[in-house]
Amino acid sequence: MFENQLHIVNETIVFSPFSSENIQVVIKREDKIHPFISGNKFRKLKYNVGSAIESNKASMLTFGGAYSNHIAAVASAGRLAGLKTIGIIRGEELANNYFDNATLCFAEENGMELHFISREAYREKEDQAFIKQLKQSYGDFYLIPEGGTNELAIKGCAEILTEADKEFDYICTAVGTGGTLAGLVKASEEHQHILGFSALKGNFQKKIVNKFSSKTNFAITDDYCFGGYAKIDSELIRFINTFRRETTIPLDPVYTAKMMFGISDLIKSGYFKENSRILAIHTGGLQGIAGMNQMLKKKQMQQIDI
Repeated sequence: MFENQLHIVNETIVFSPFSSENIQVVIKREDKIHPFISGNKFRKLKYNVGSAIESNKASMLTFGGAYSNHIAAVASAGRLAGLKTIGIIRGEELANNYFDNATLCFAEENGMELHFISREAYREKEDQAFIKQLKQSYGDFYLIPEGGTNELAIKGCAEILTEADKEFDYICTAVGTGGTLAGLVKASEEHQHILGFSALKGNFQKKIVNKFSSKTNFAITDDYCFGGYAKIDSELIRFINTFRRETTIPLDPVYTAKMMFGISDLIKSGYFKENSRILAIHTGGLQGIAGMNQMLKKKQMQQIDI
């Protein structure tokens, strides 16, 4: 399953906000790795699924929210690997009200057993006593943390960068839990600067990077989180749709769109040196667009082009 991945290509971006600057922006199309386990989710799960099989585990358990790319990816990976999957979902109010949620329905269709818990209980997801309770309820599962970030995930994310990517001066990525950023930093060259665009407020992900790498050639900004996780506004929606019209490349609204918006703004402000070569990592997550459009429709806001 994880060896027959699609060929990943780097595409030079021709986009009007970049055209007047002597800077080249290239996007690595990690979103094309797999139709359902795309981008960094594929990278994070590659070695974890292998470890679950080698450990003779019959099931994998993980955590996520209502529109989690991670939940969808684990469900698909489990089905392909012949492993049962269990999803602990944040928000007990969703238990009887998720049938129009494309992400959760996809996970269930792929065999994931969904269990909804309160937000208060969800905060205990890393507590060992809570994990012990889960094992008493669901058996001896293979545990994958929220967002998929652990040592094996970092190993997989480090493989995003190839020998040909050494020519880039900047490597840019969206940041959630920090695992993808940590893998990129670990695999980076001394002359490269790794720039993480946090999808939520804060730069707490530095702790994750420092845990797995001693390199300091990275920075995290939350200037383009648009108010917090999964929050977007009309300006970002217009950017997503304009970017797709000009480049044909779709962006997910939670992660990659915020990164590309940030890169565009930093180019305008002169952050990058002249003649810089920037590699932006497309981390996938496109399955979340349907759910986001549902919310936008309820708010009578412009939709994201699909």
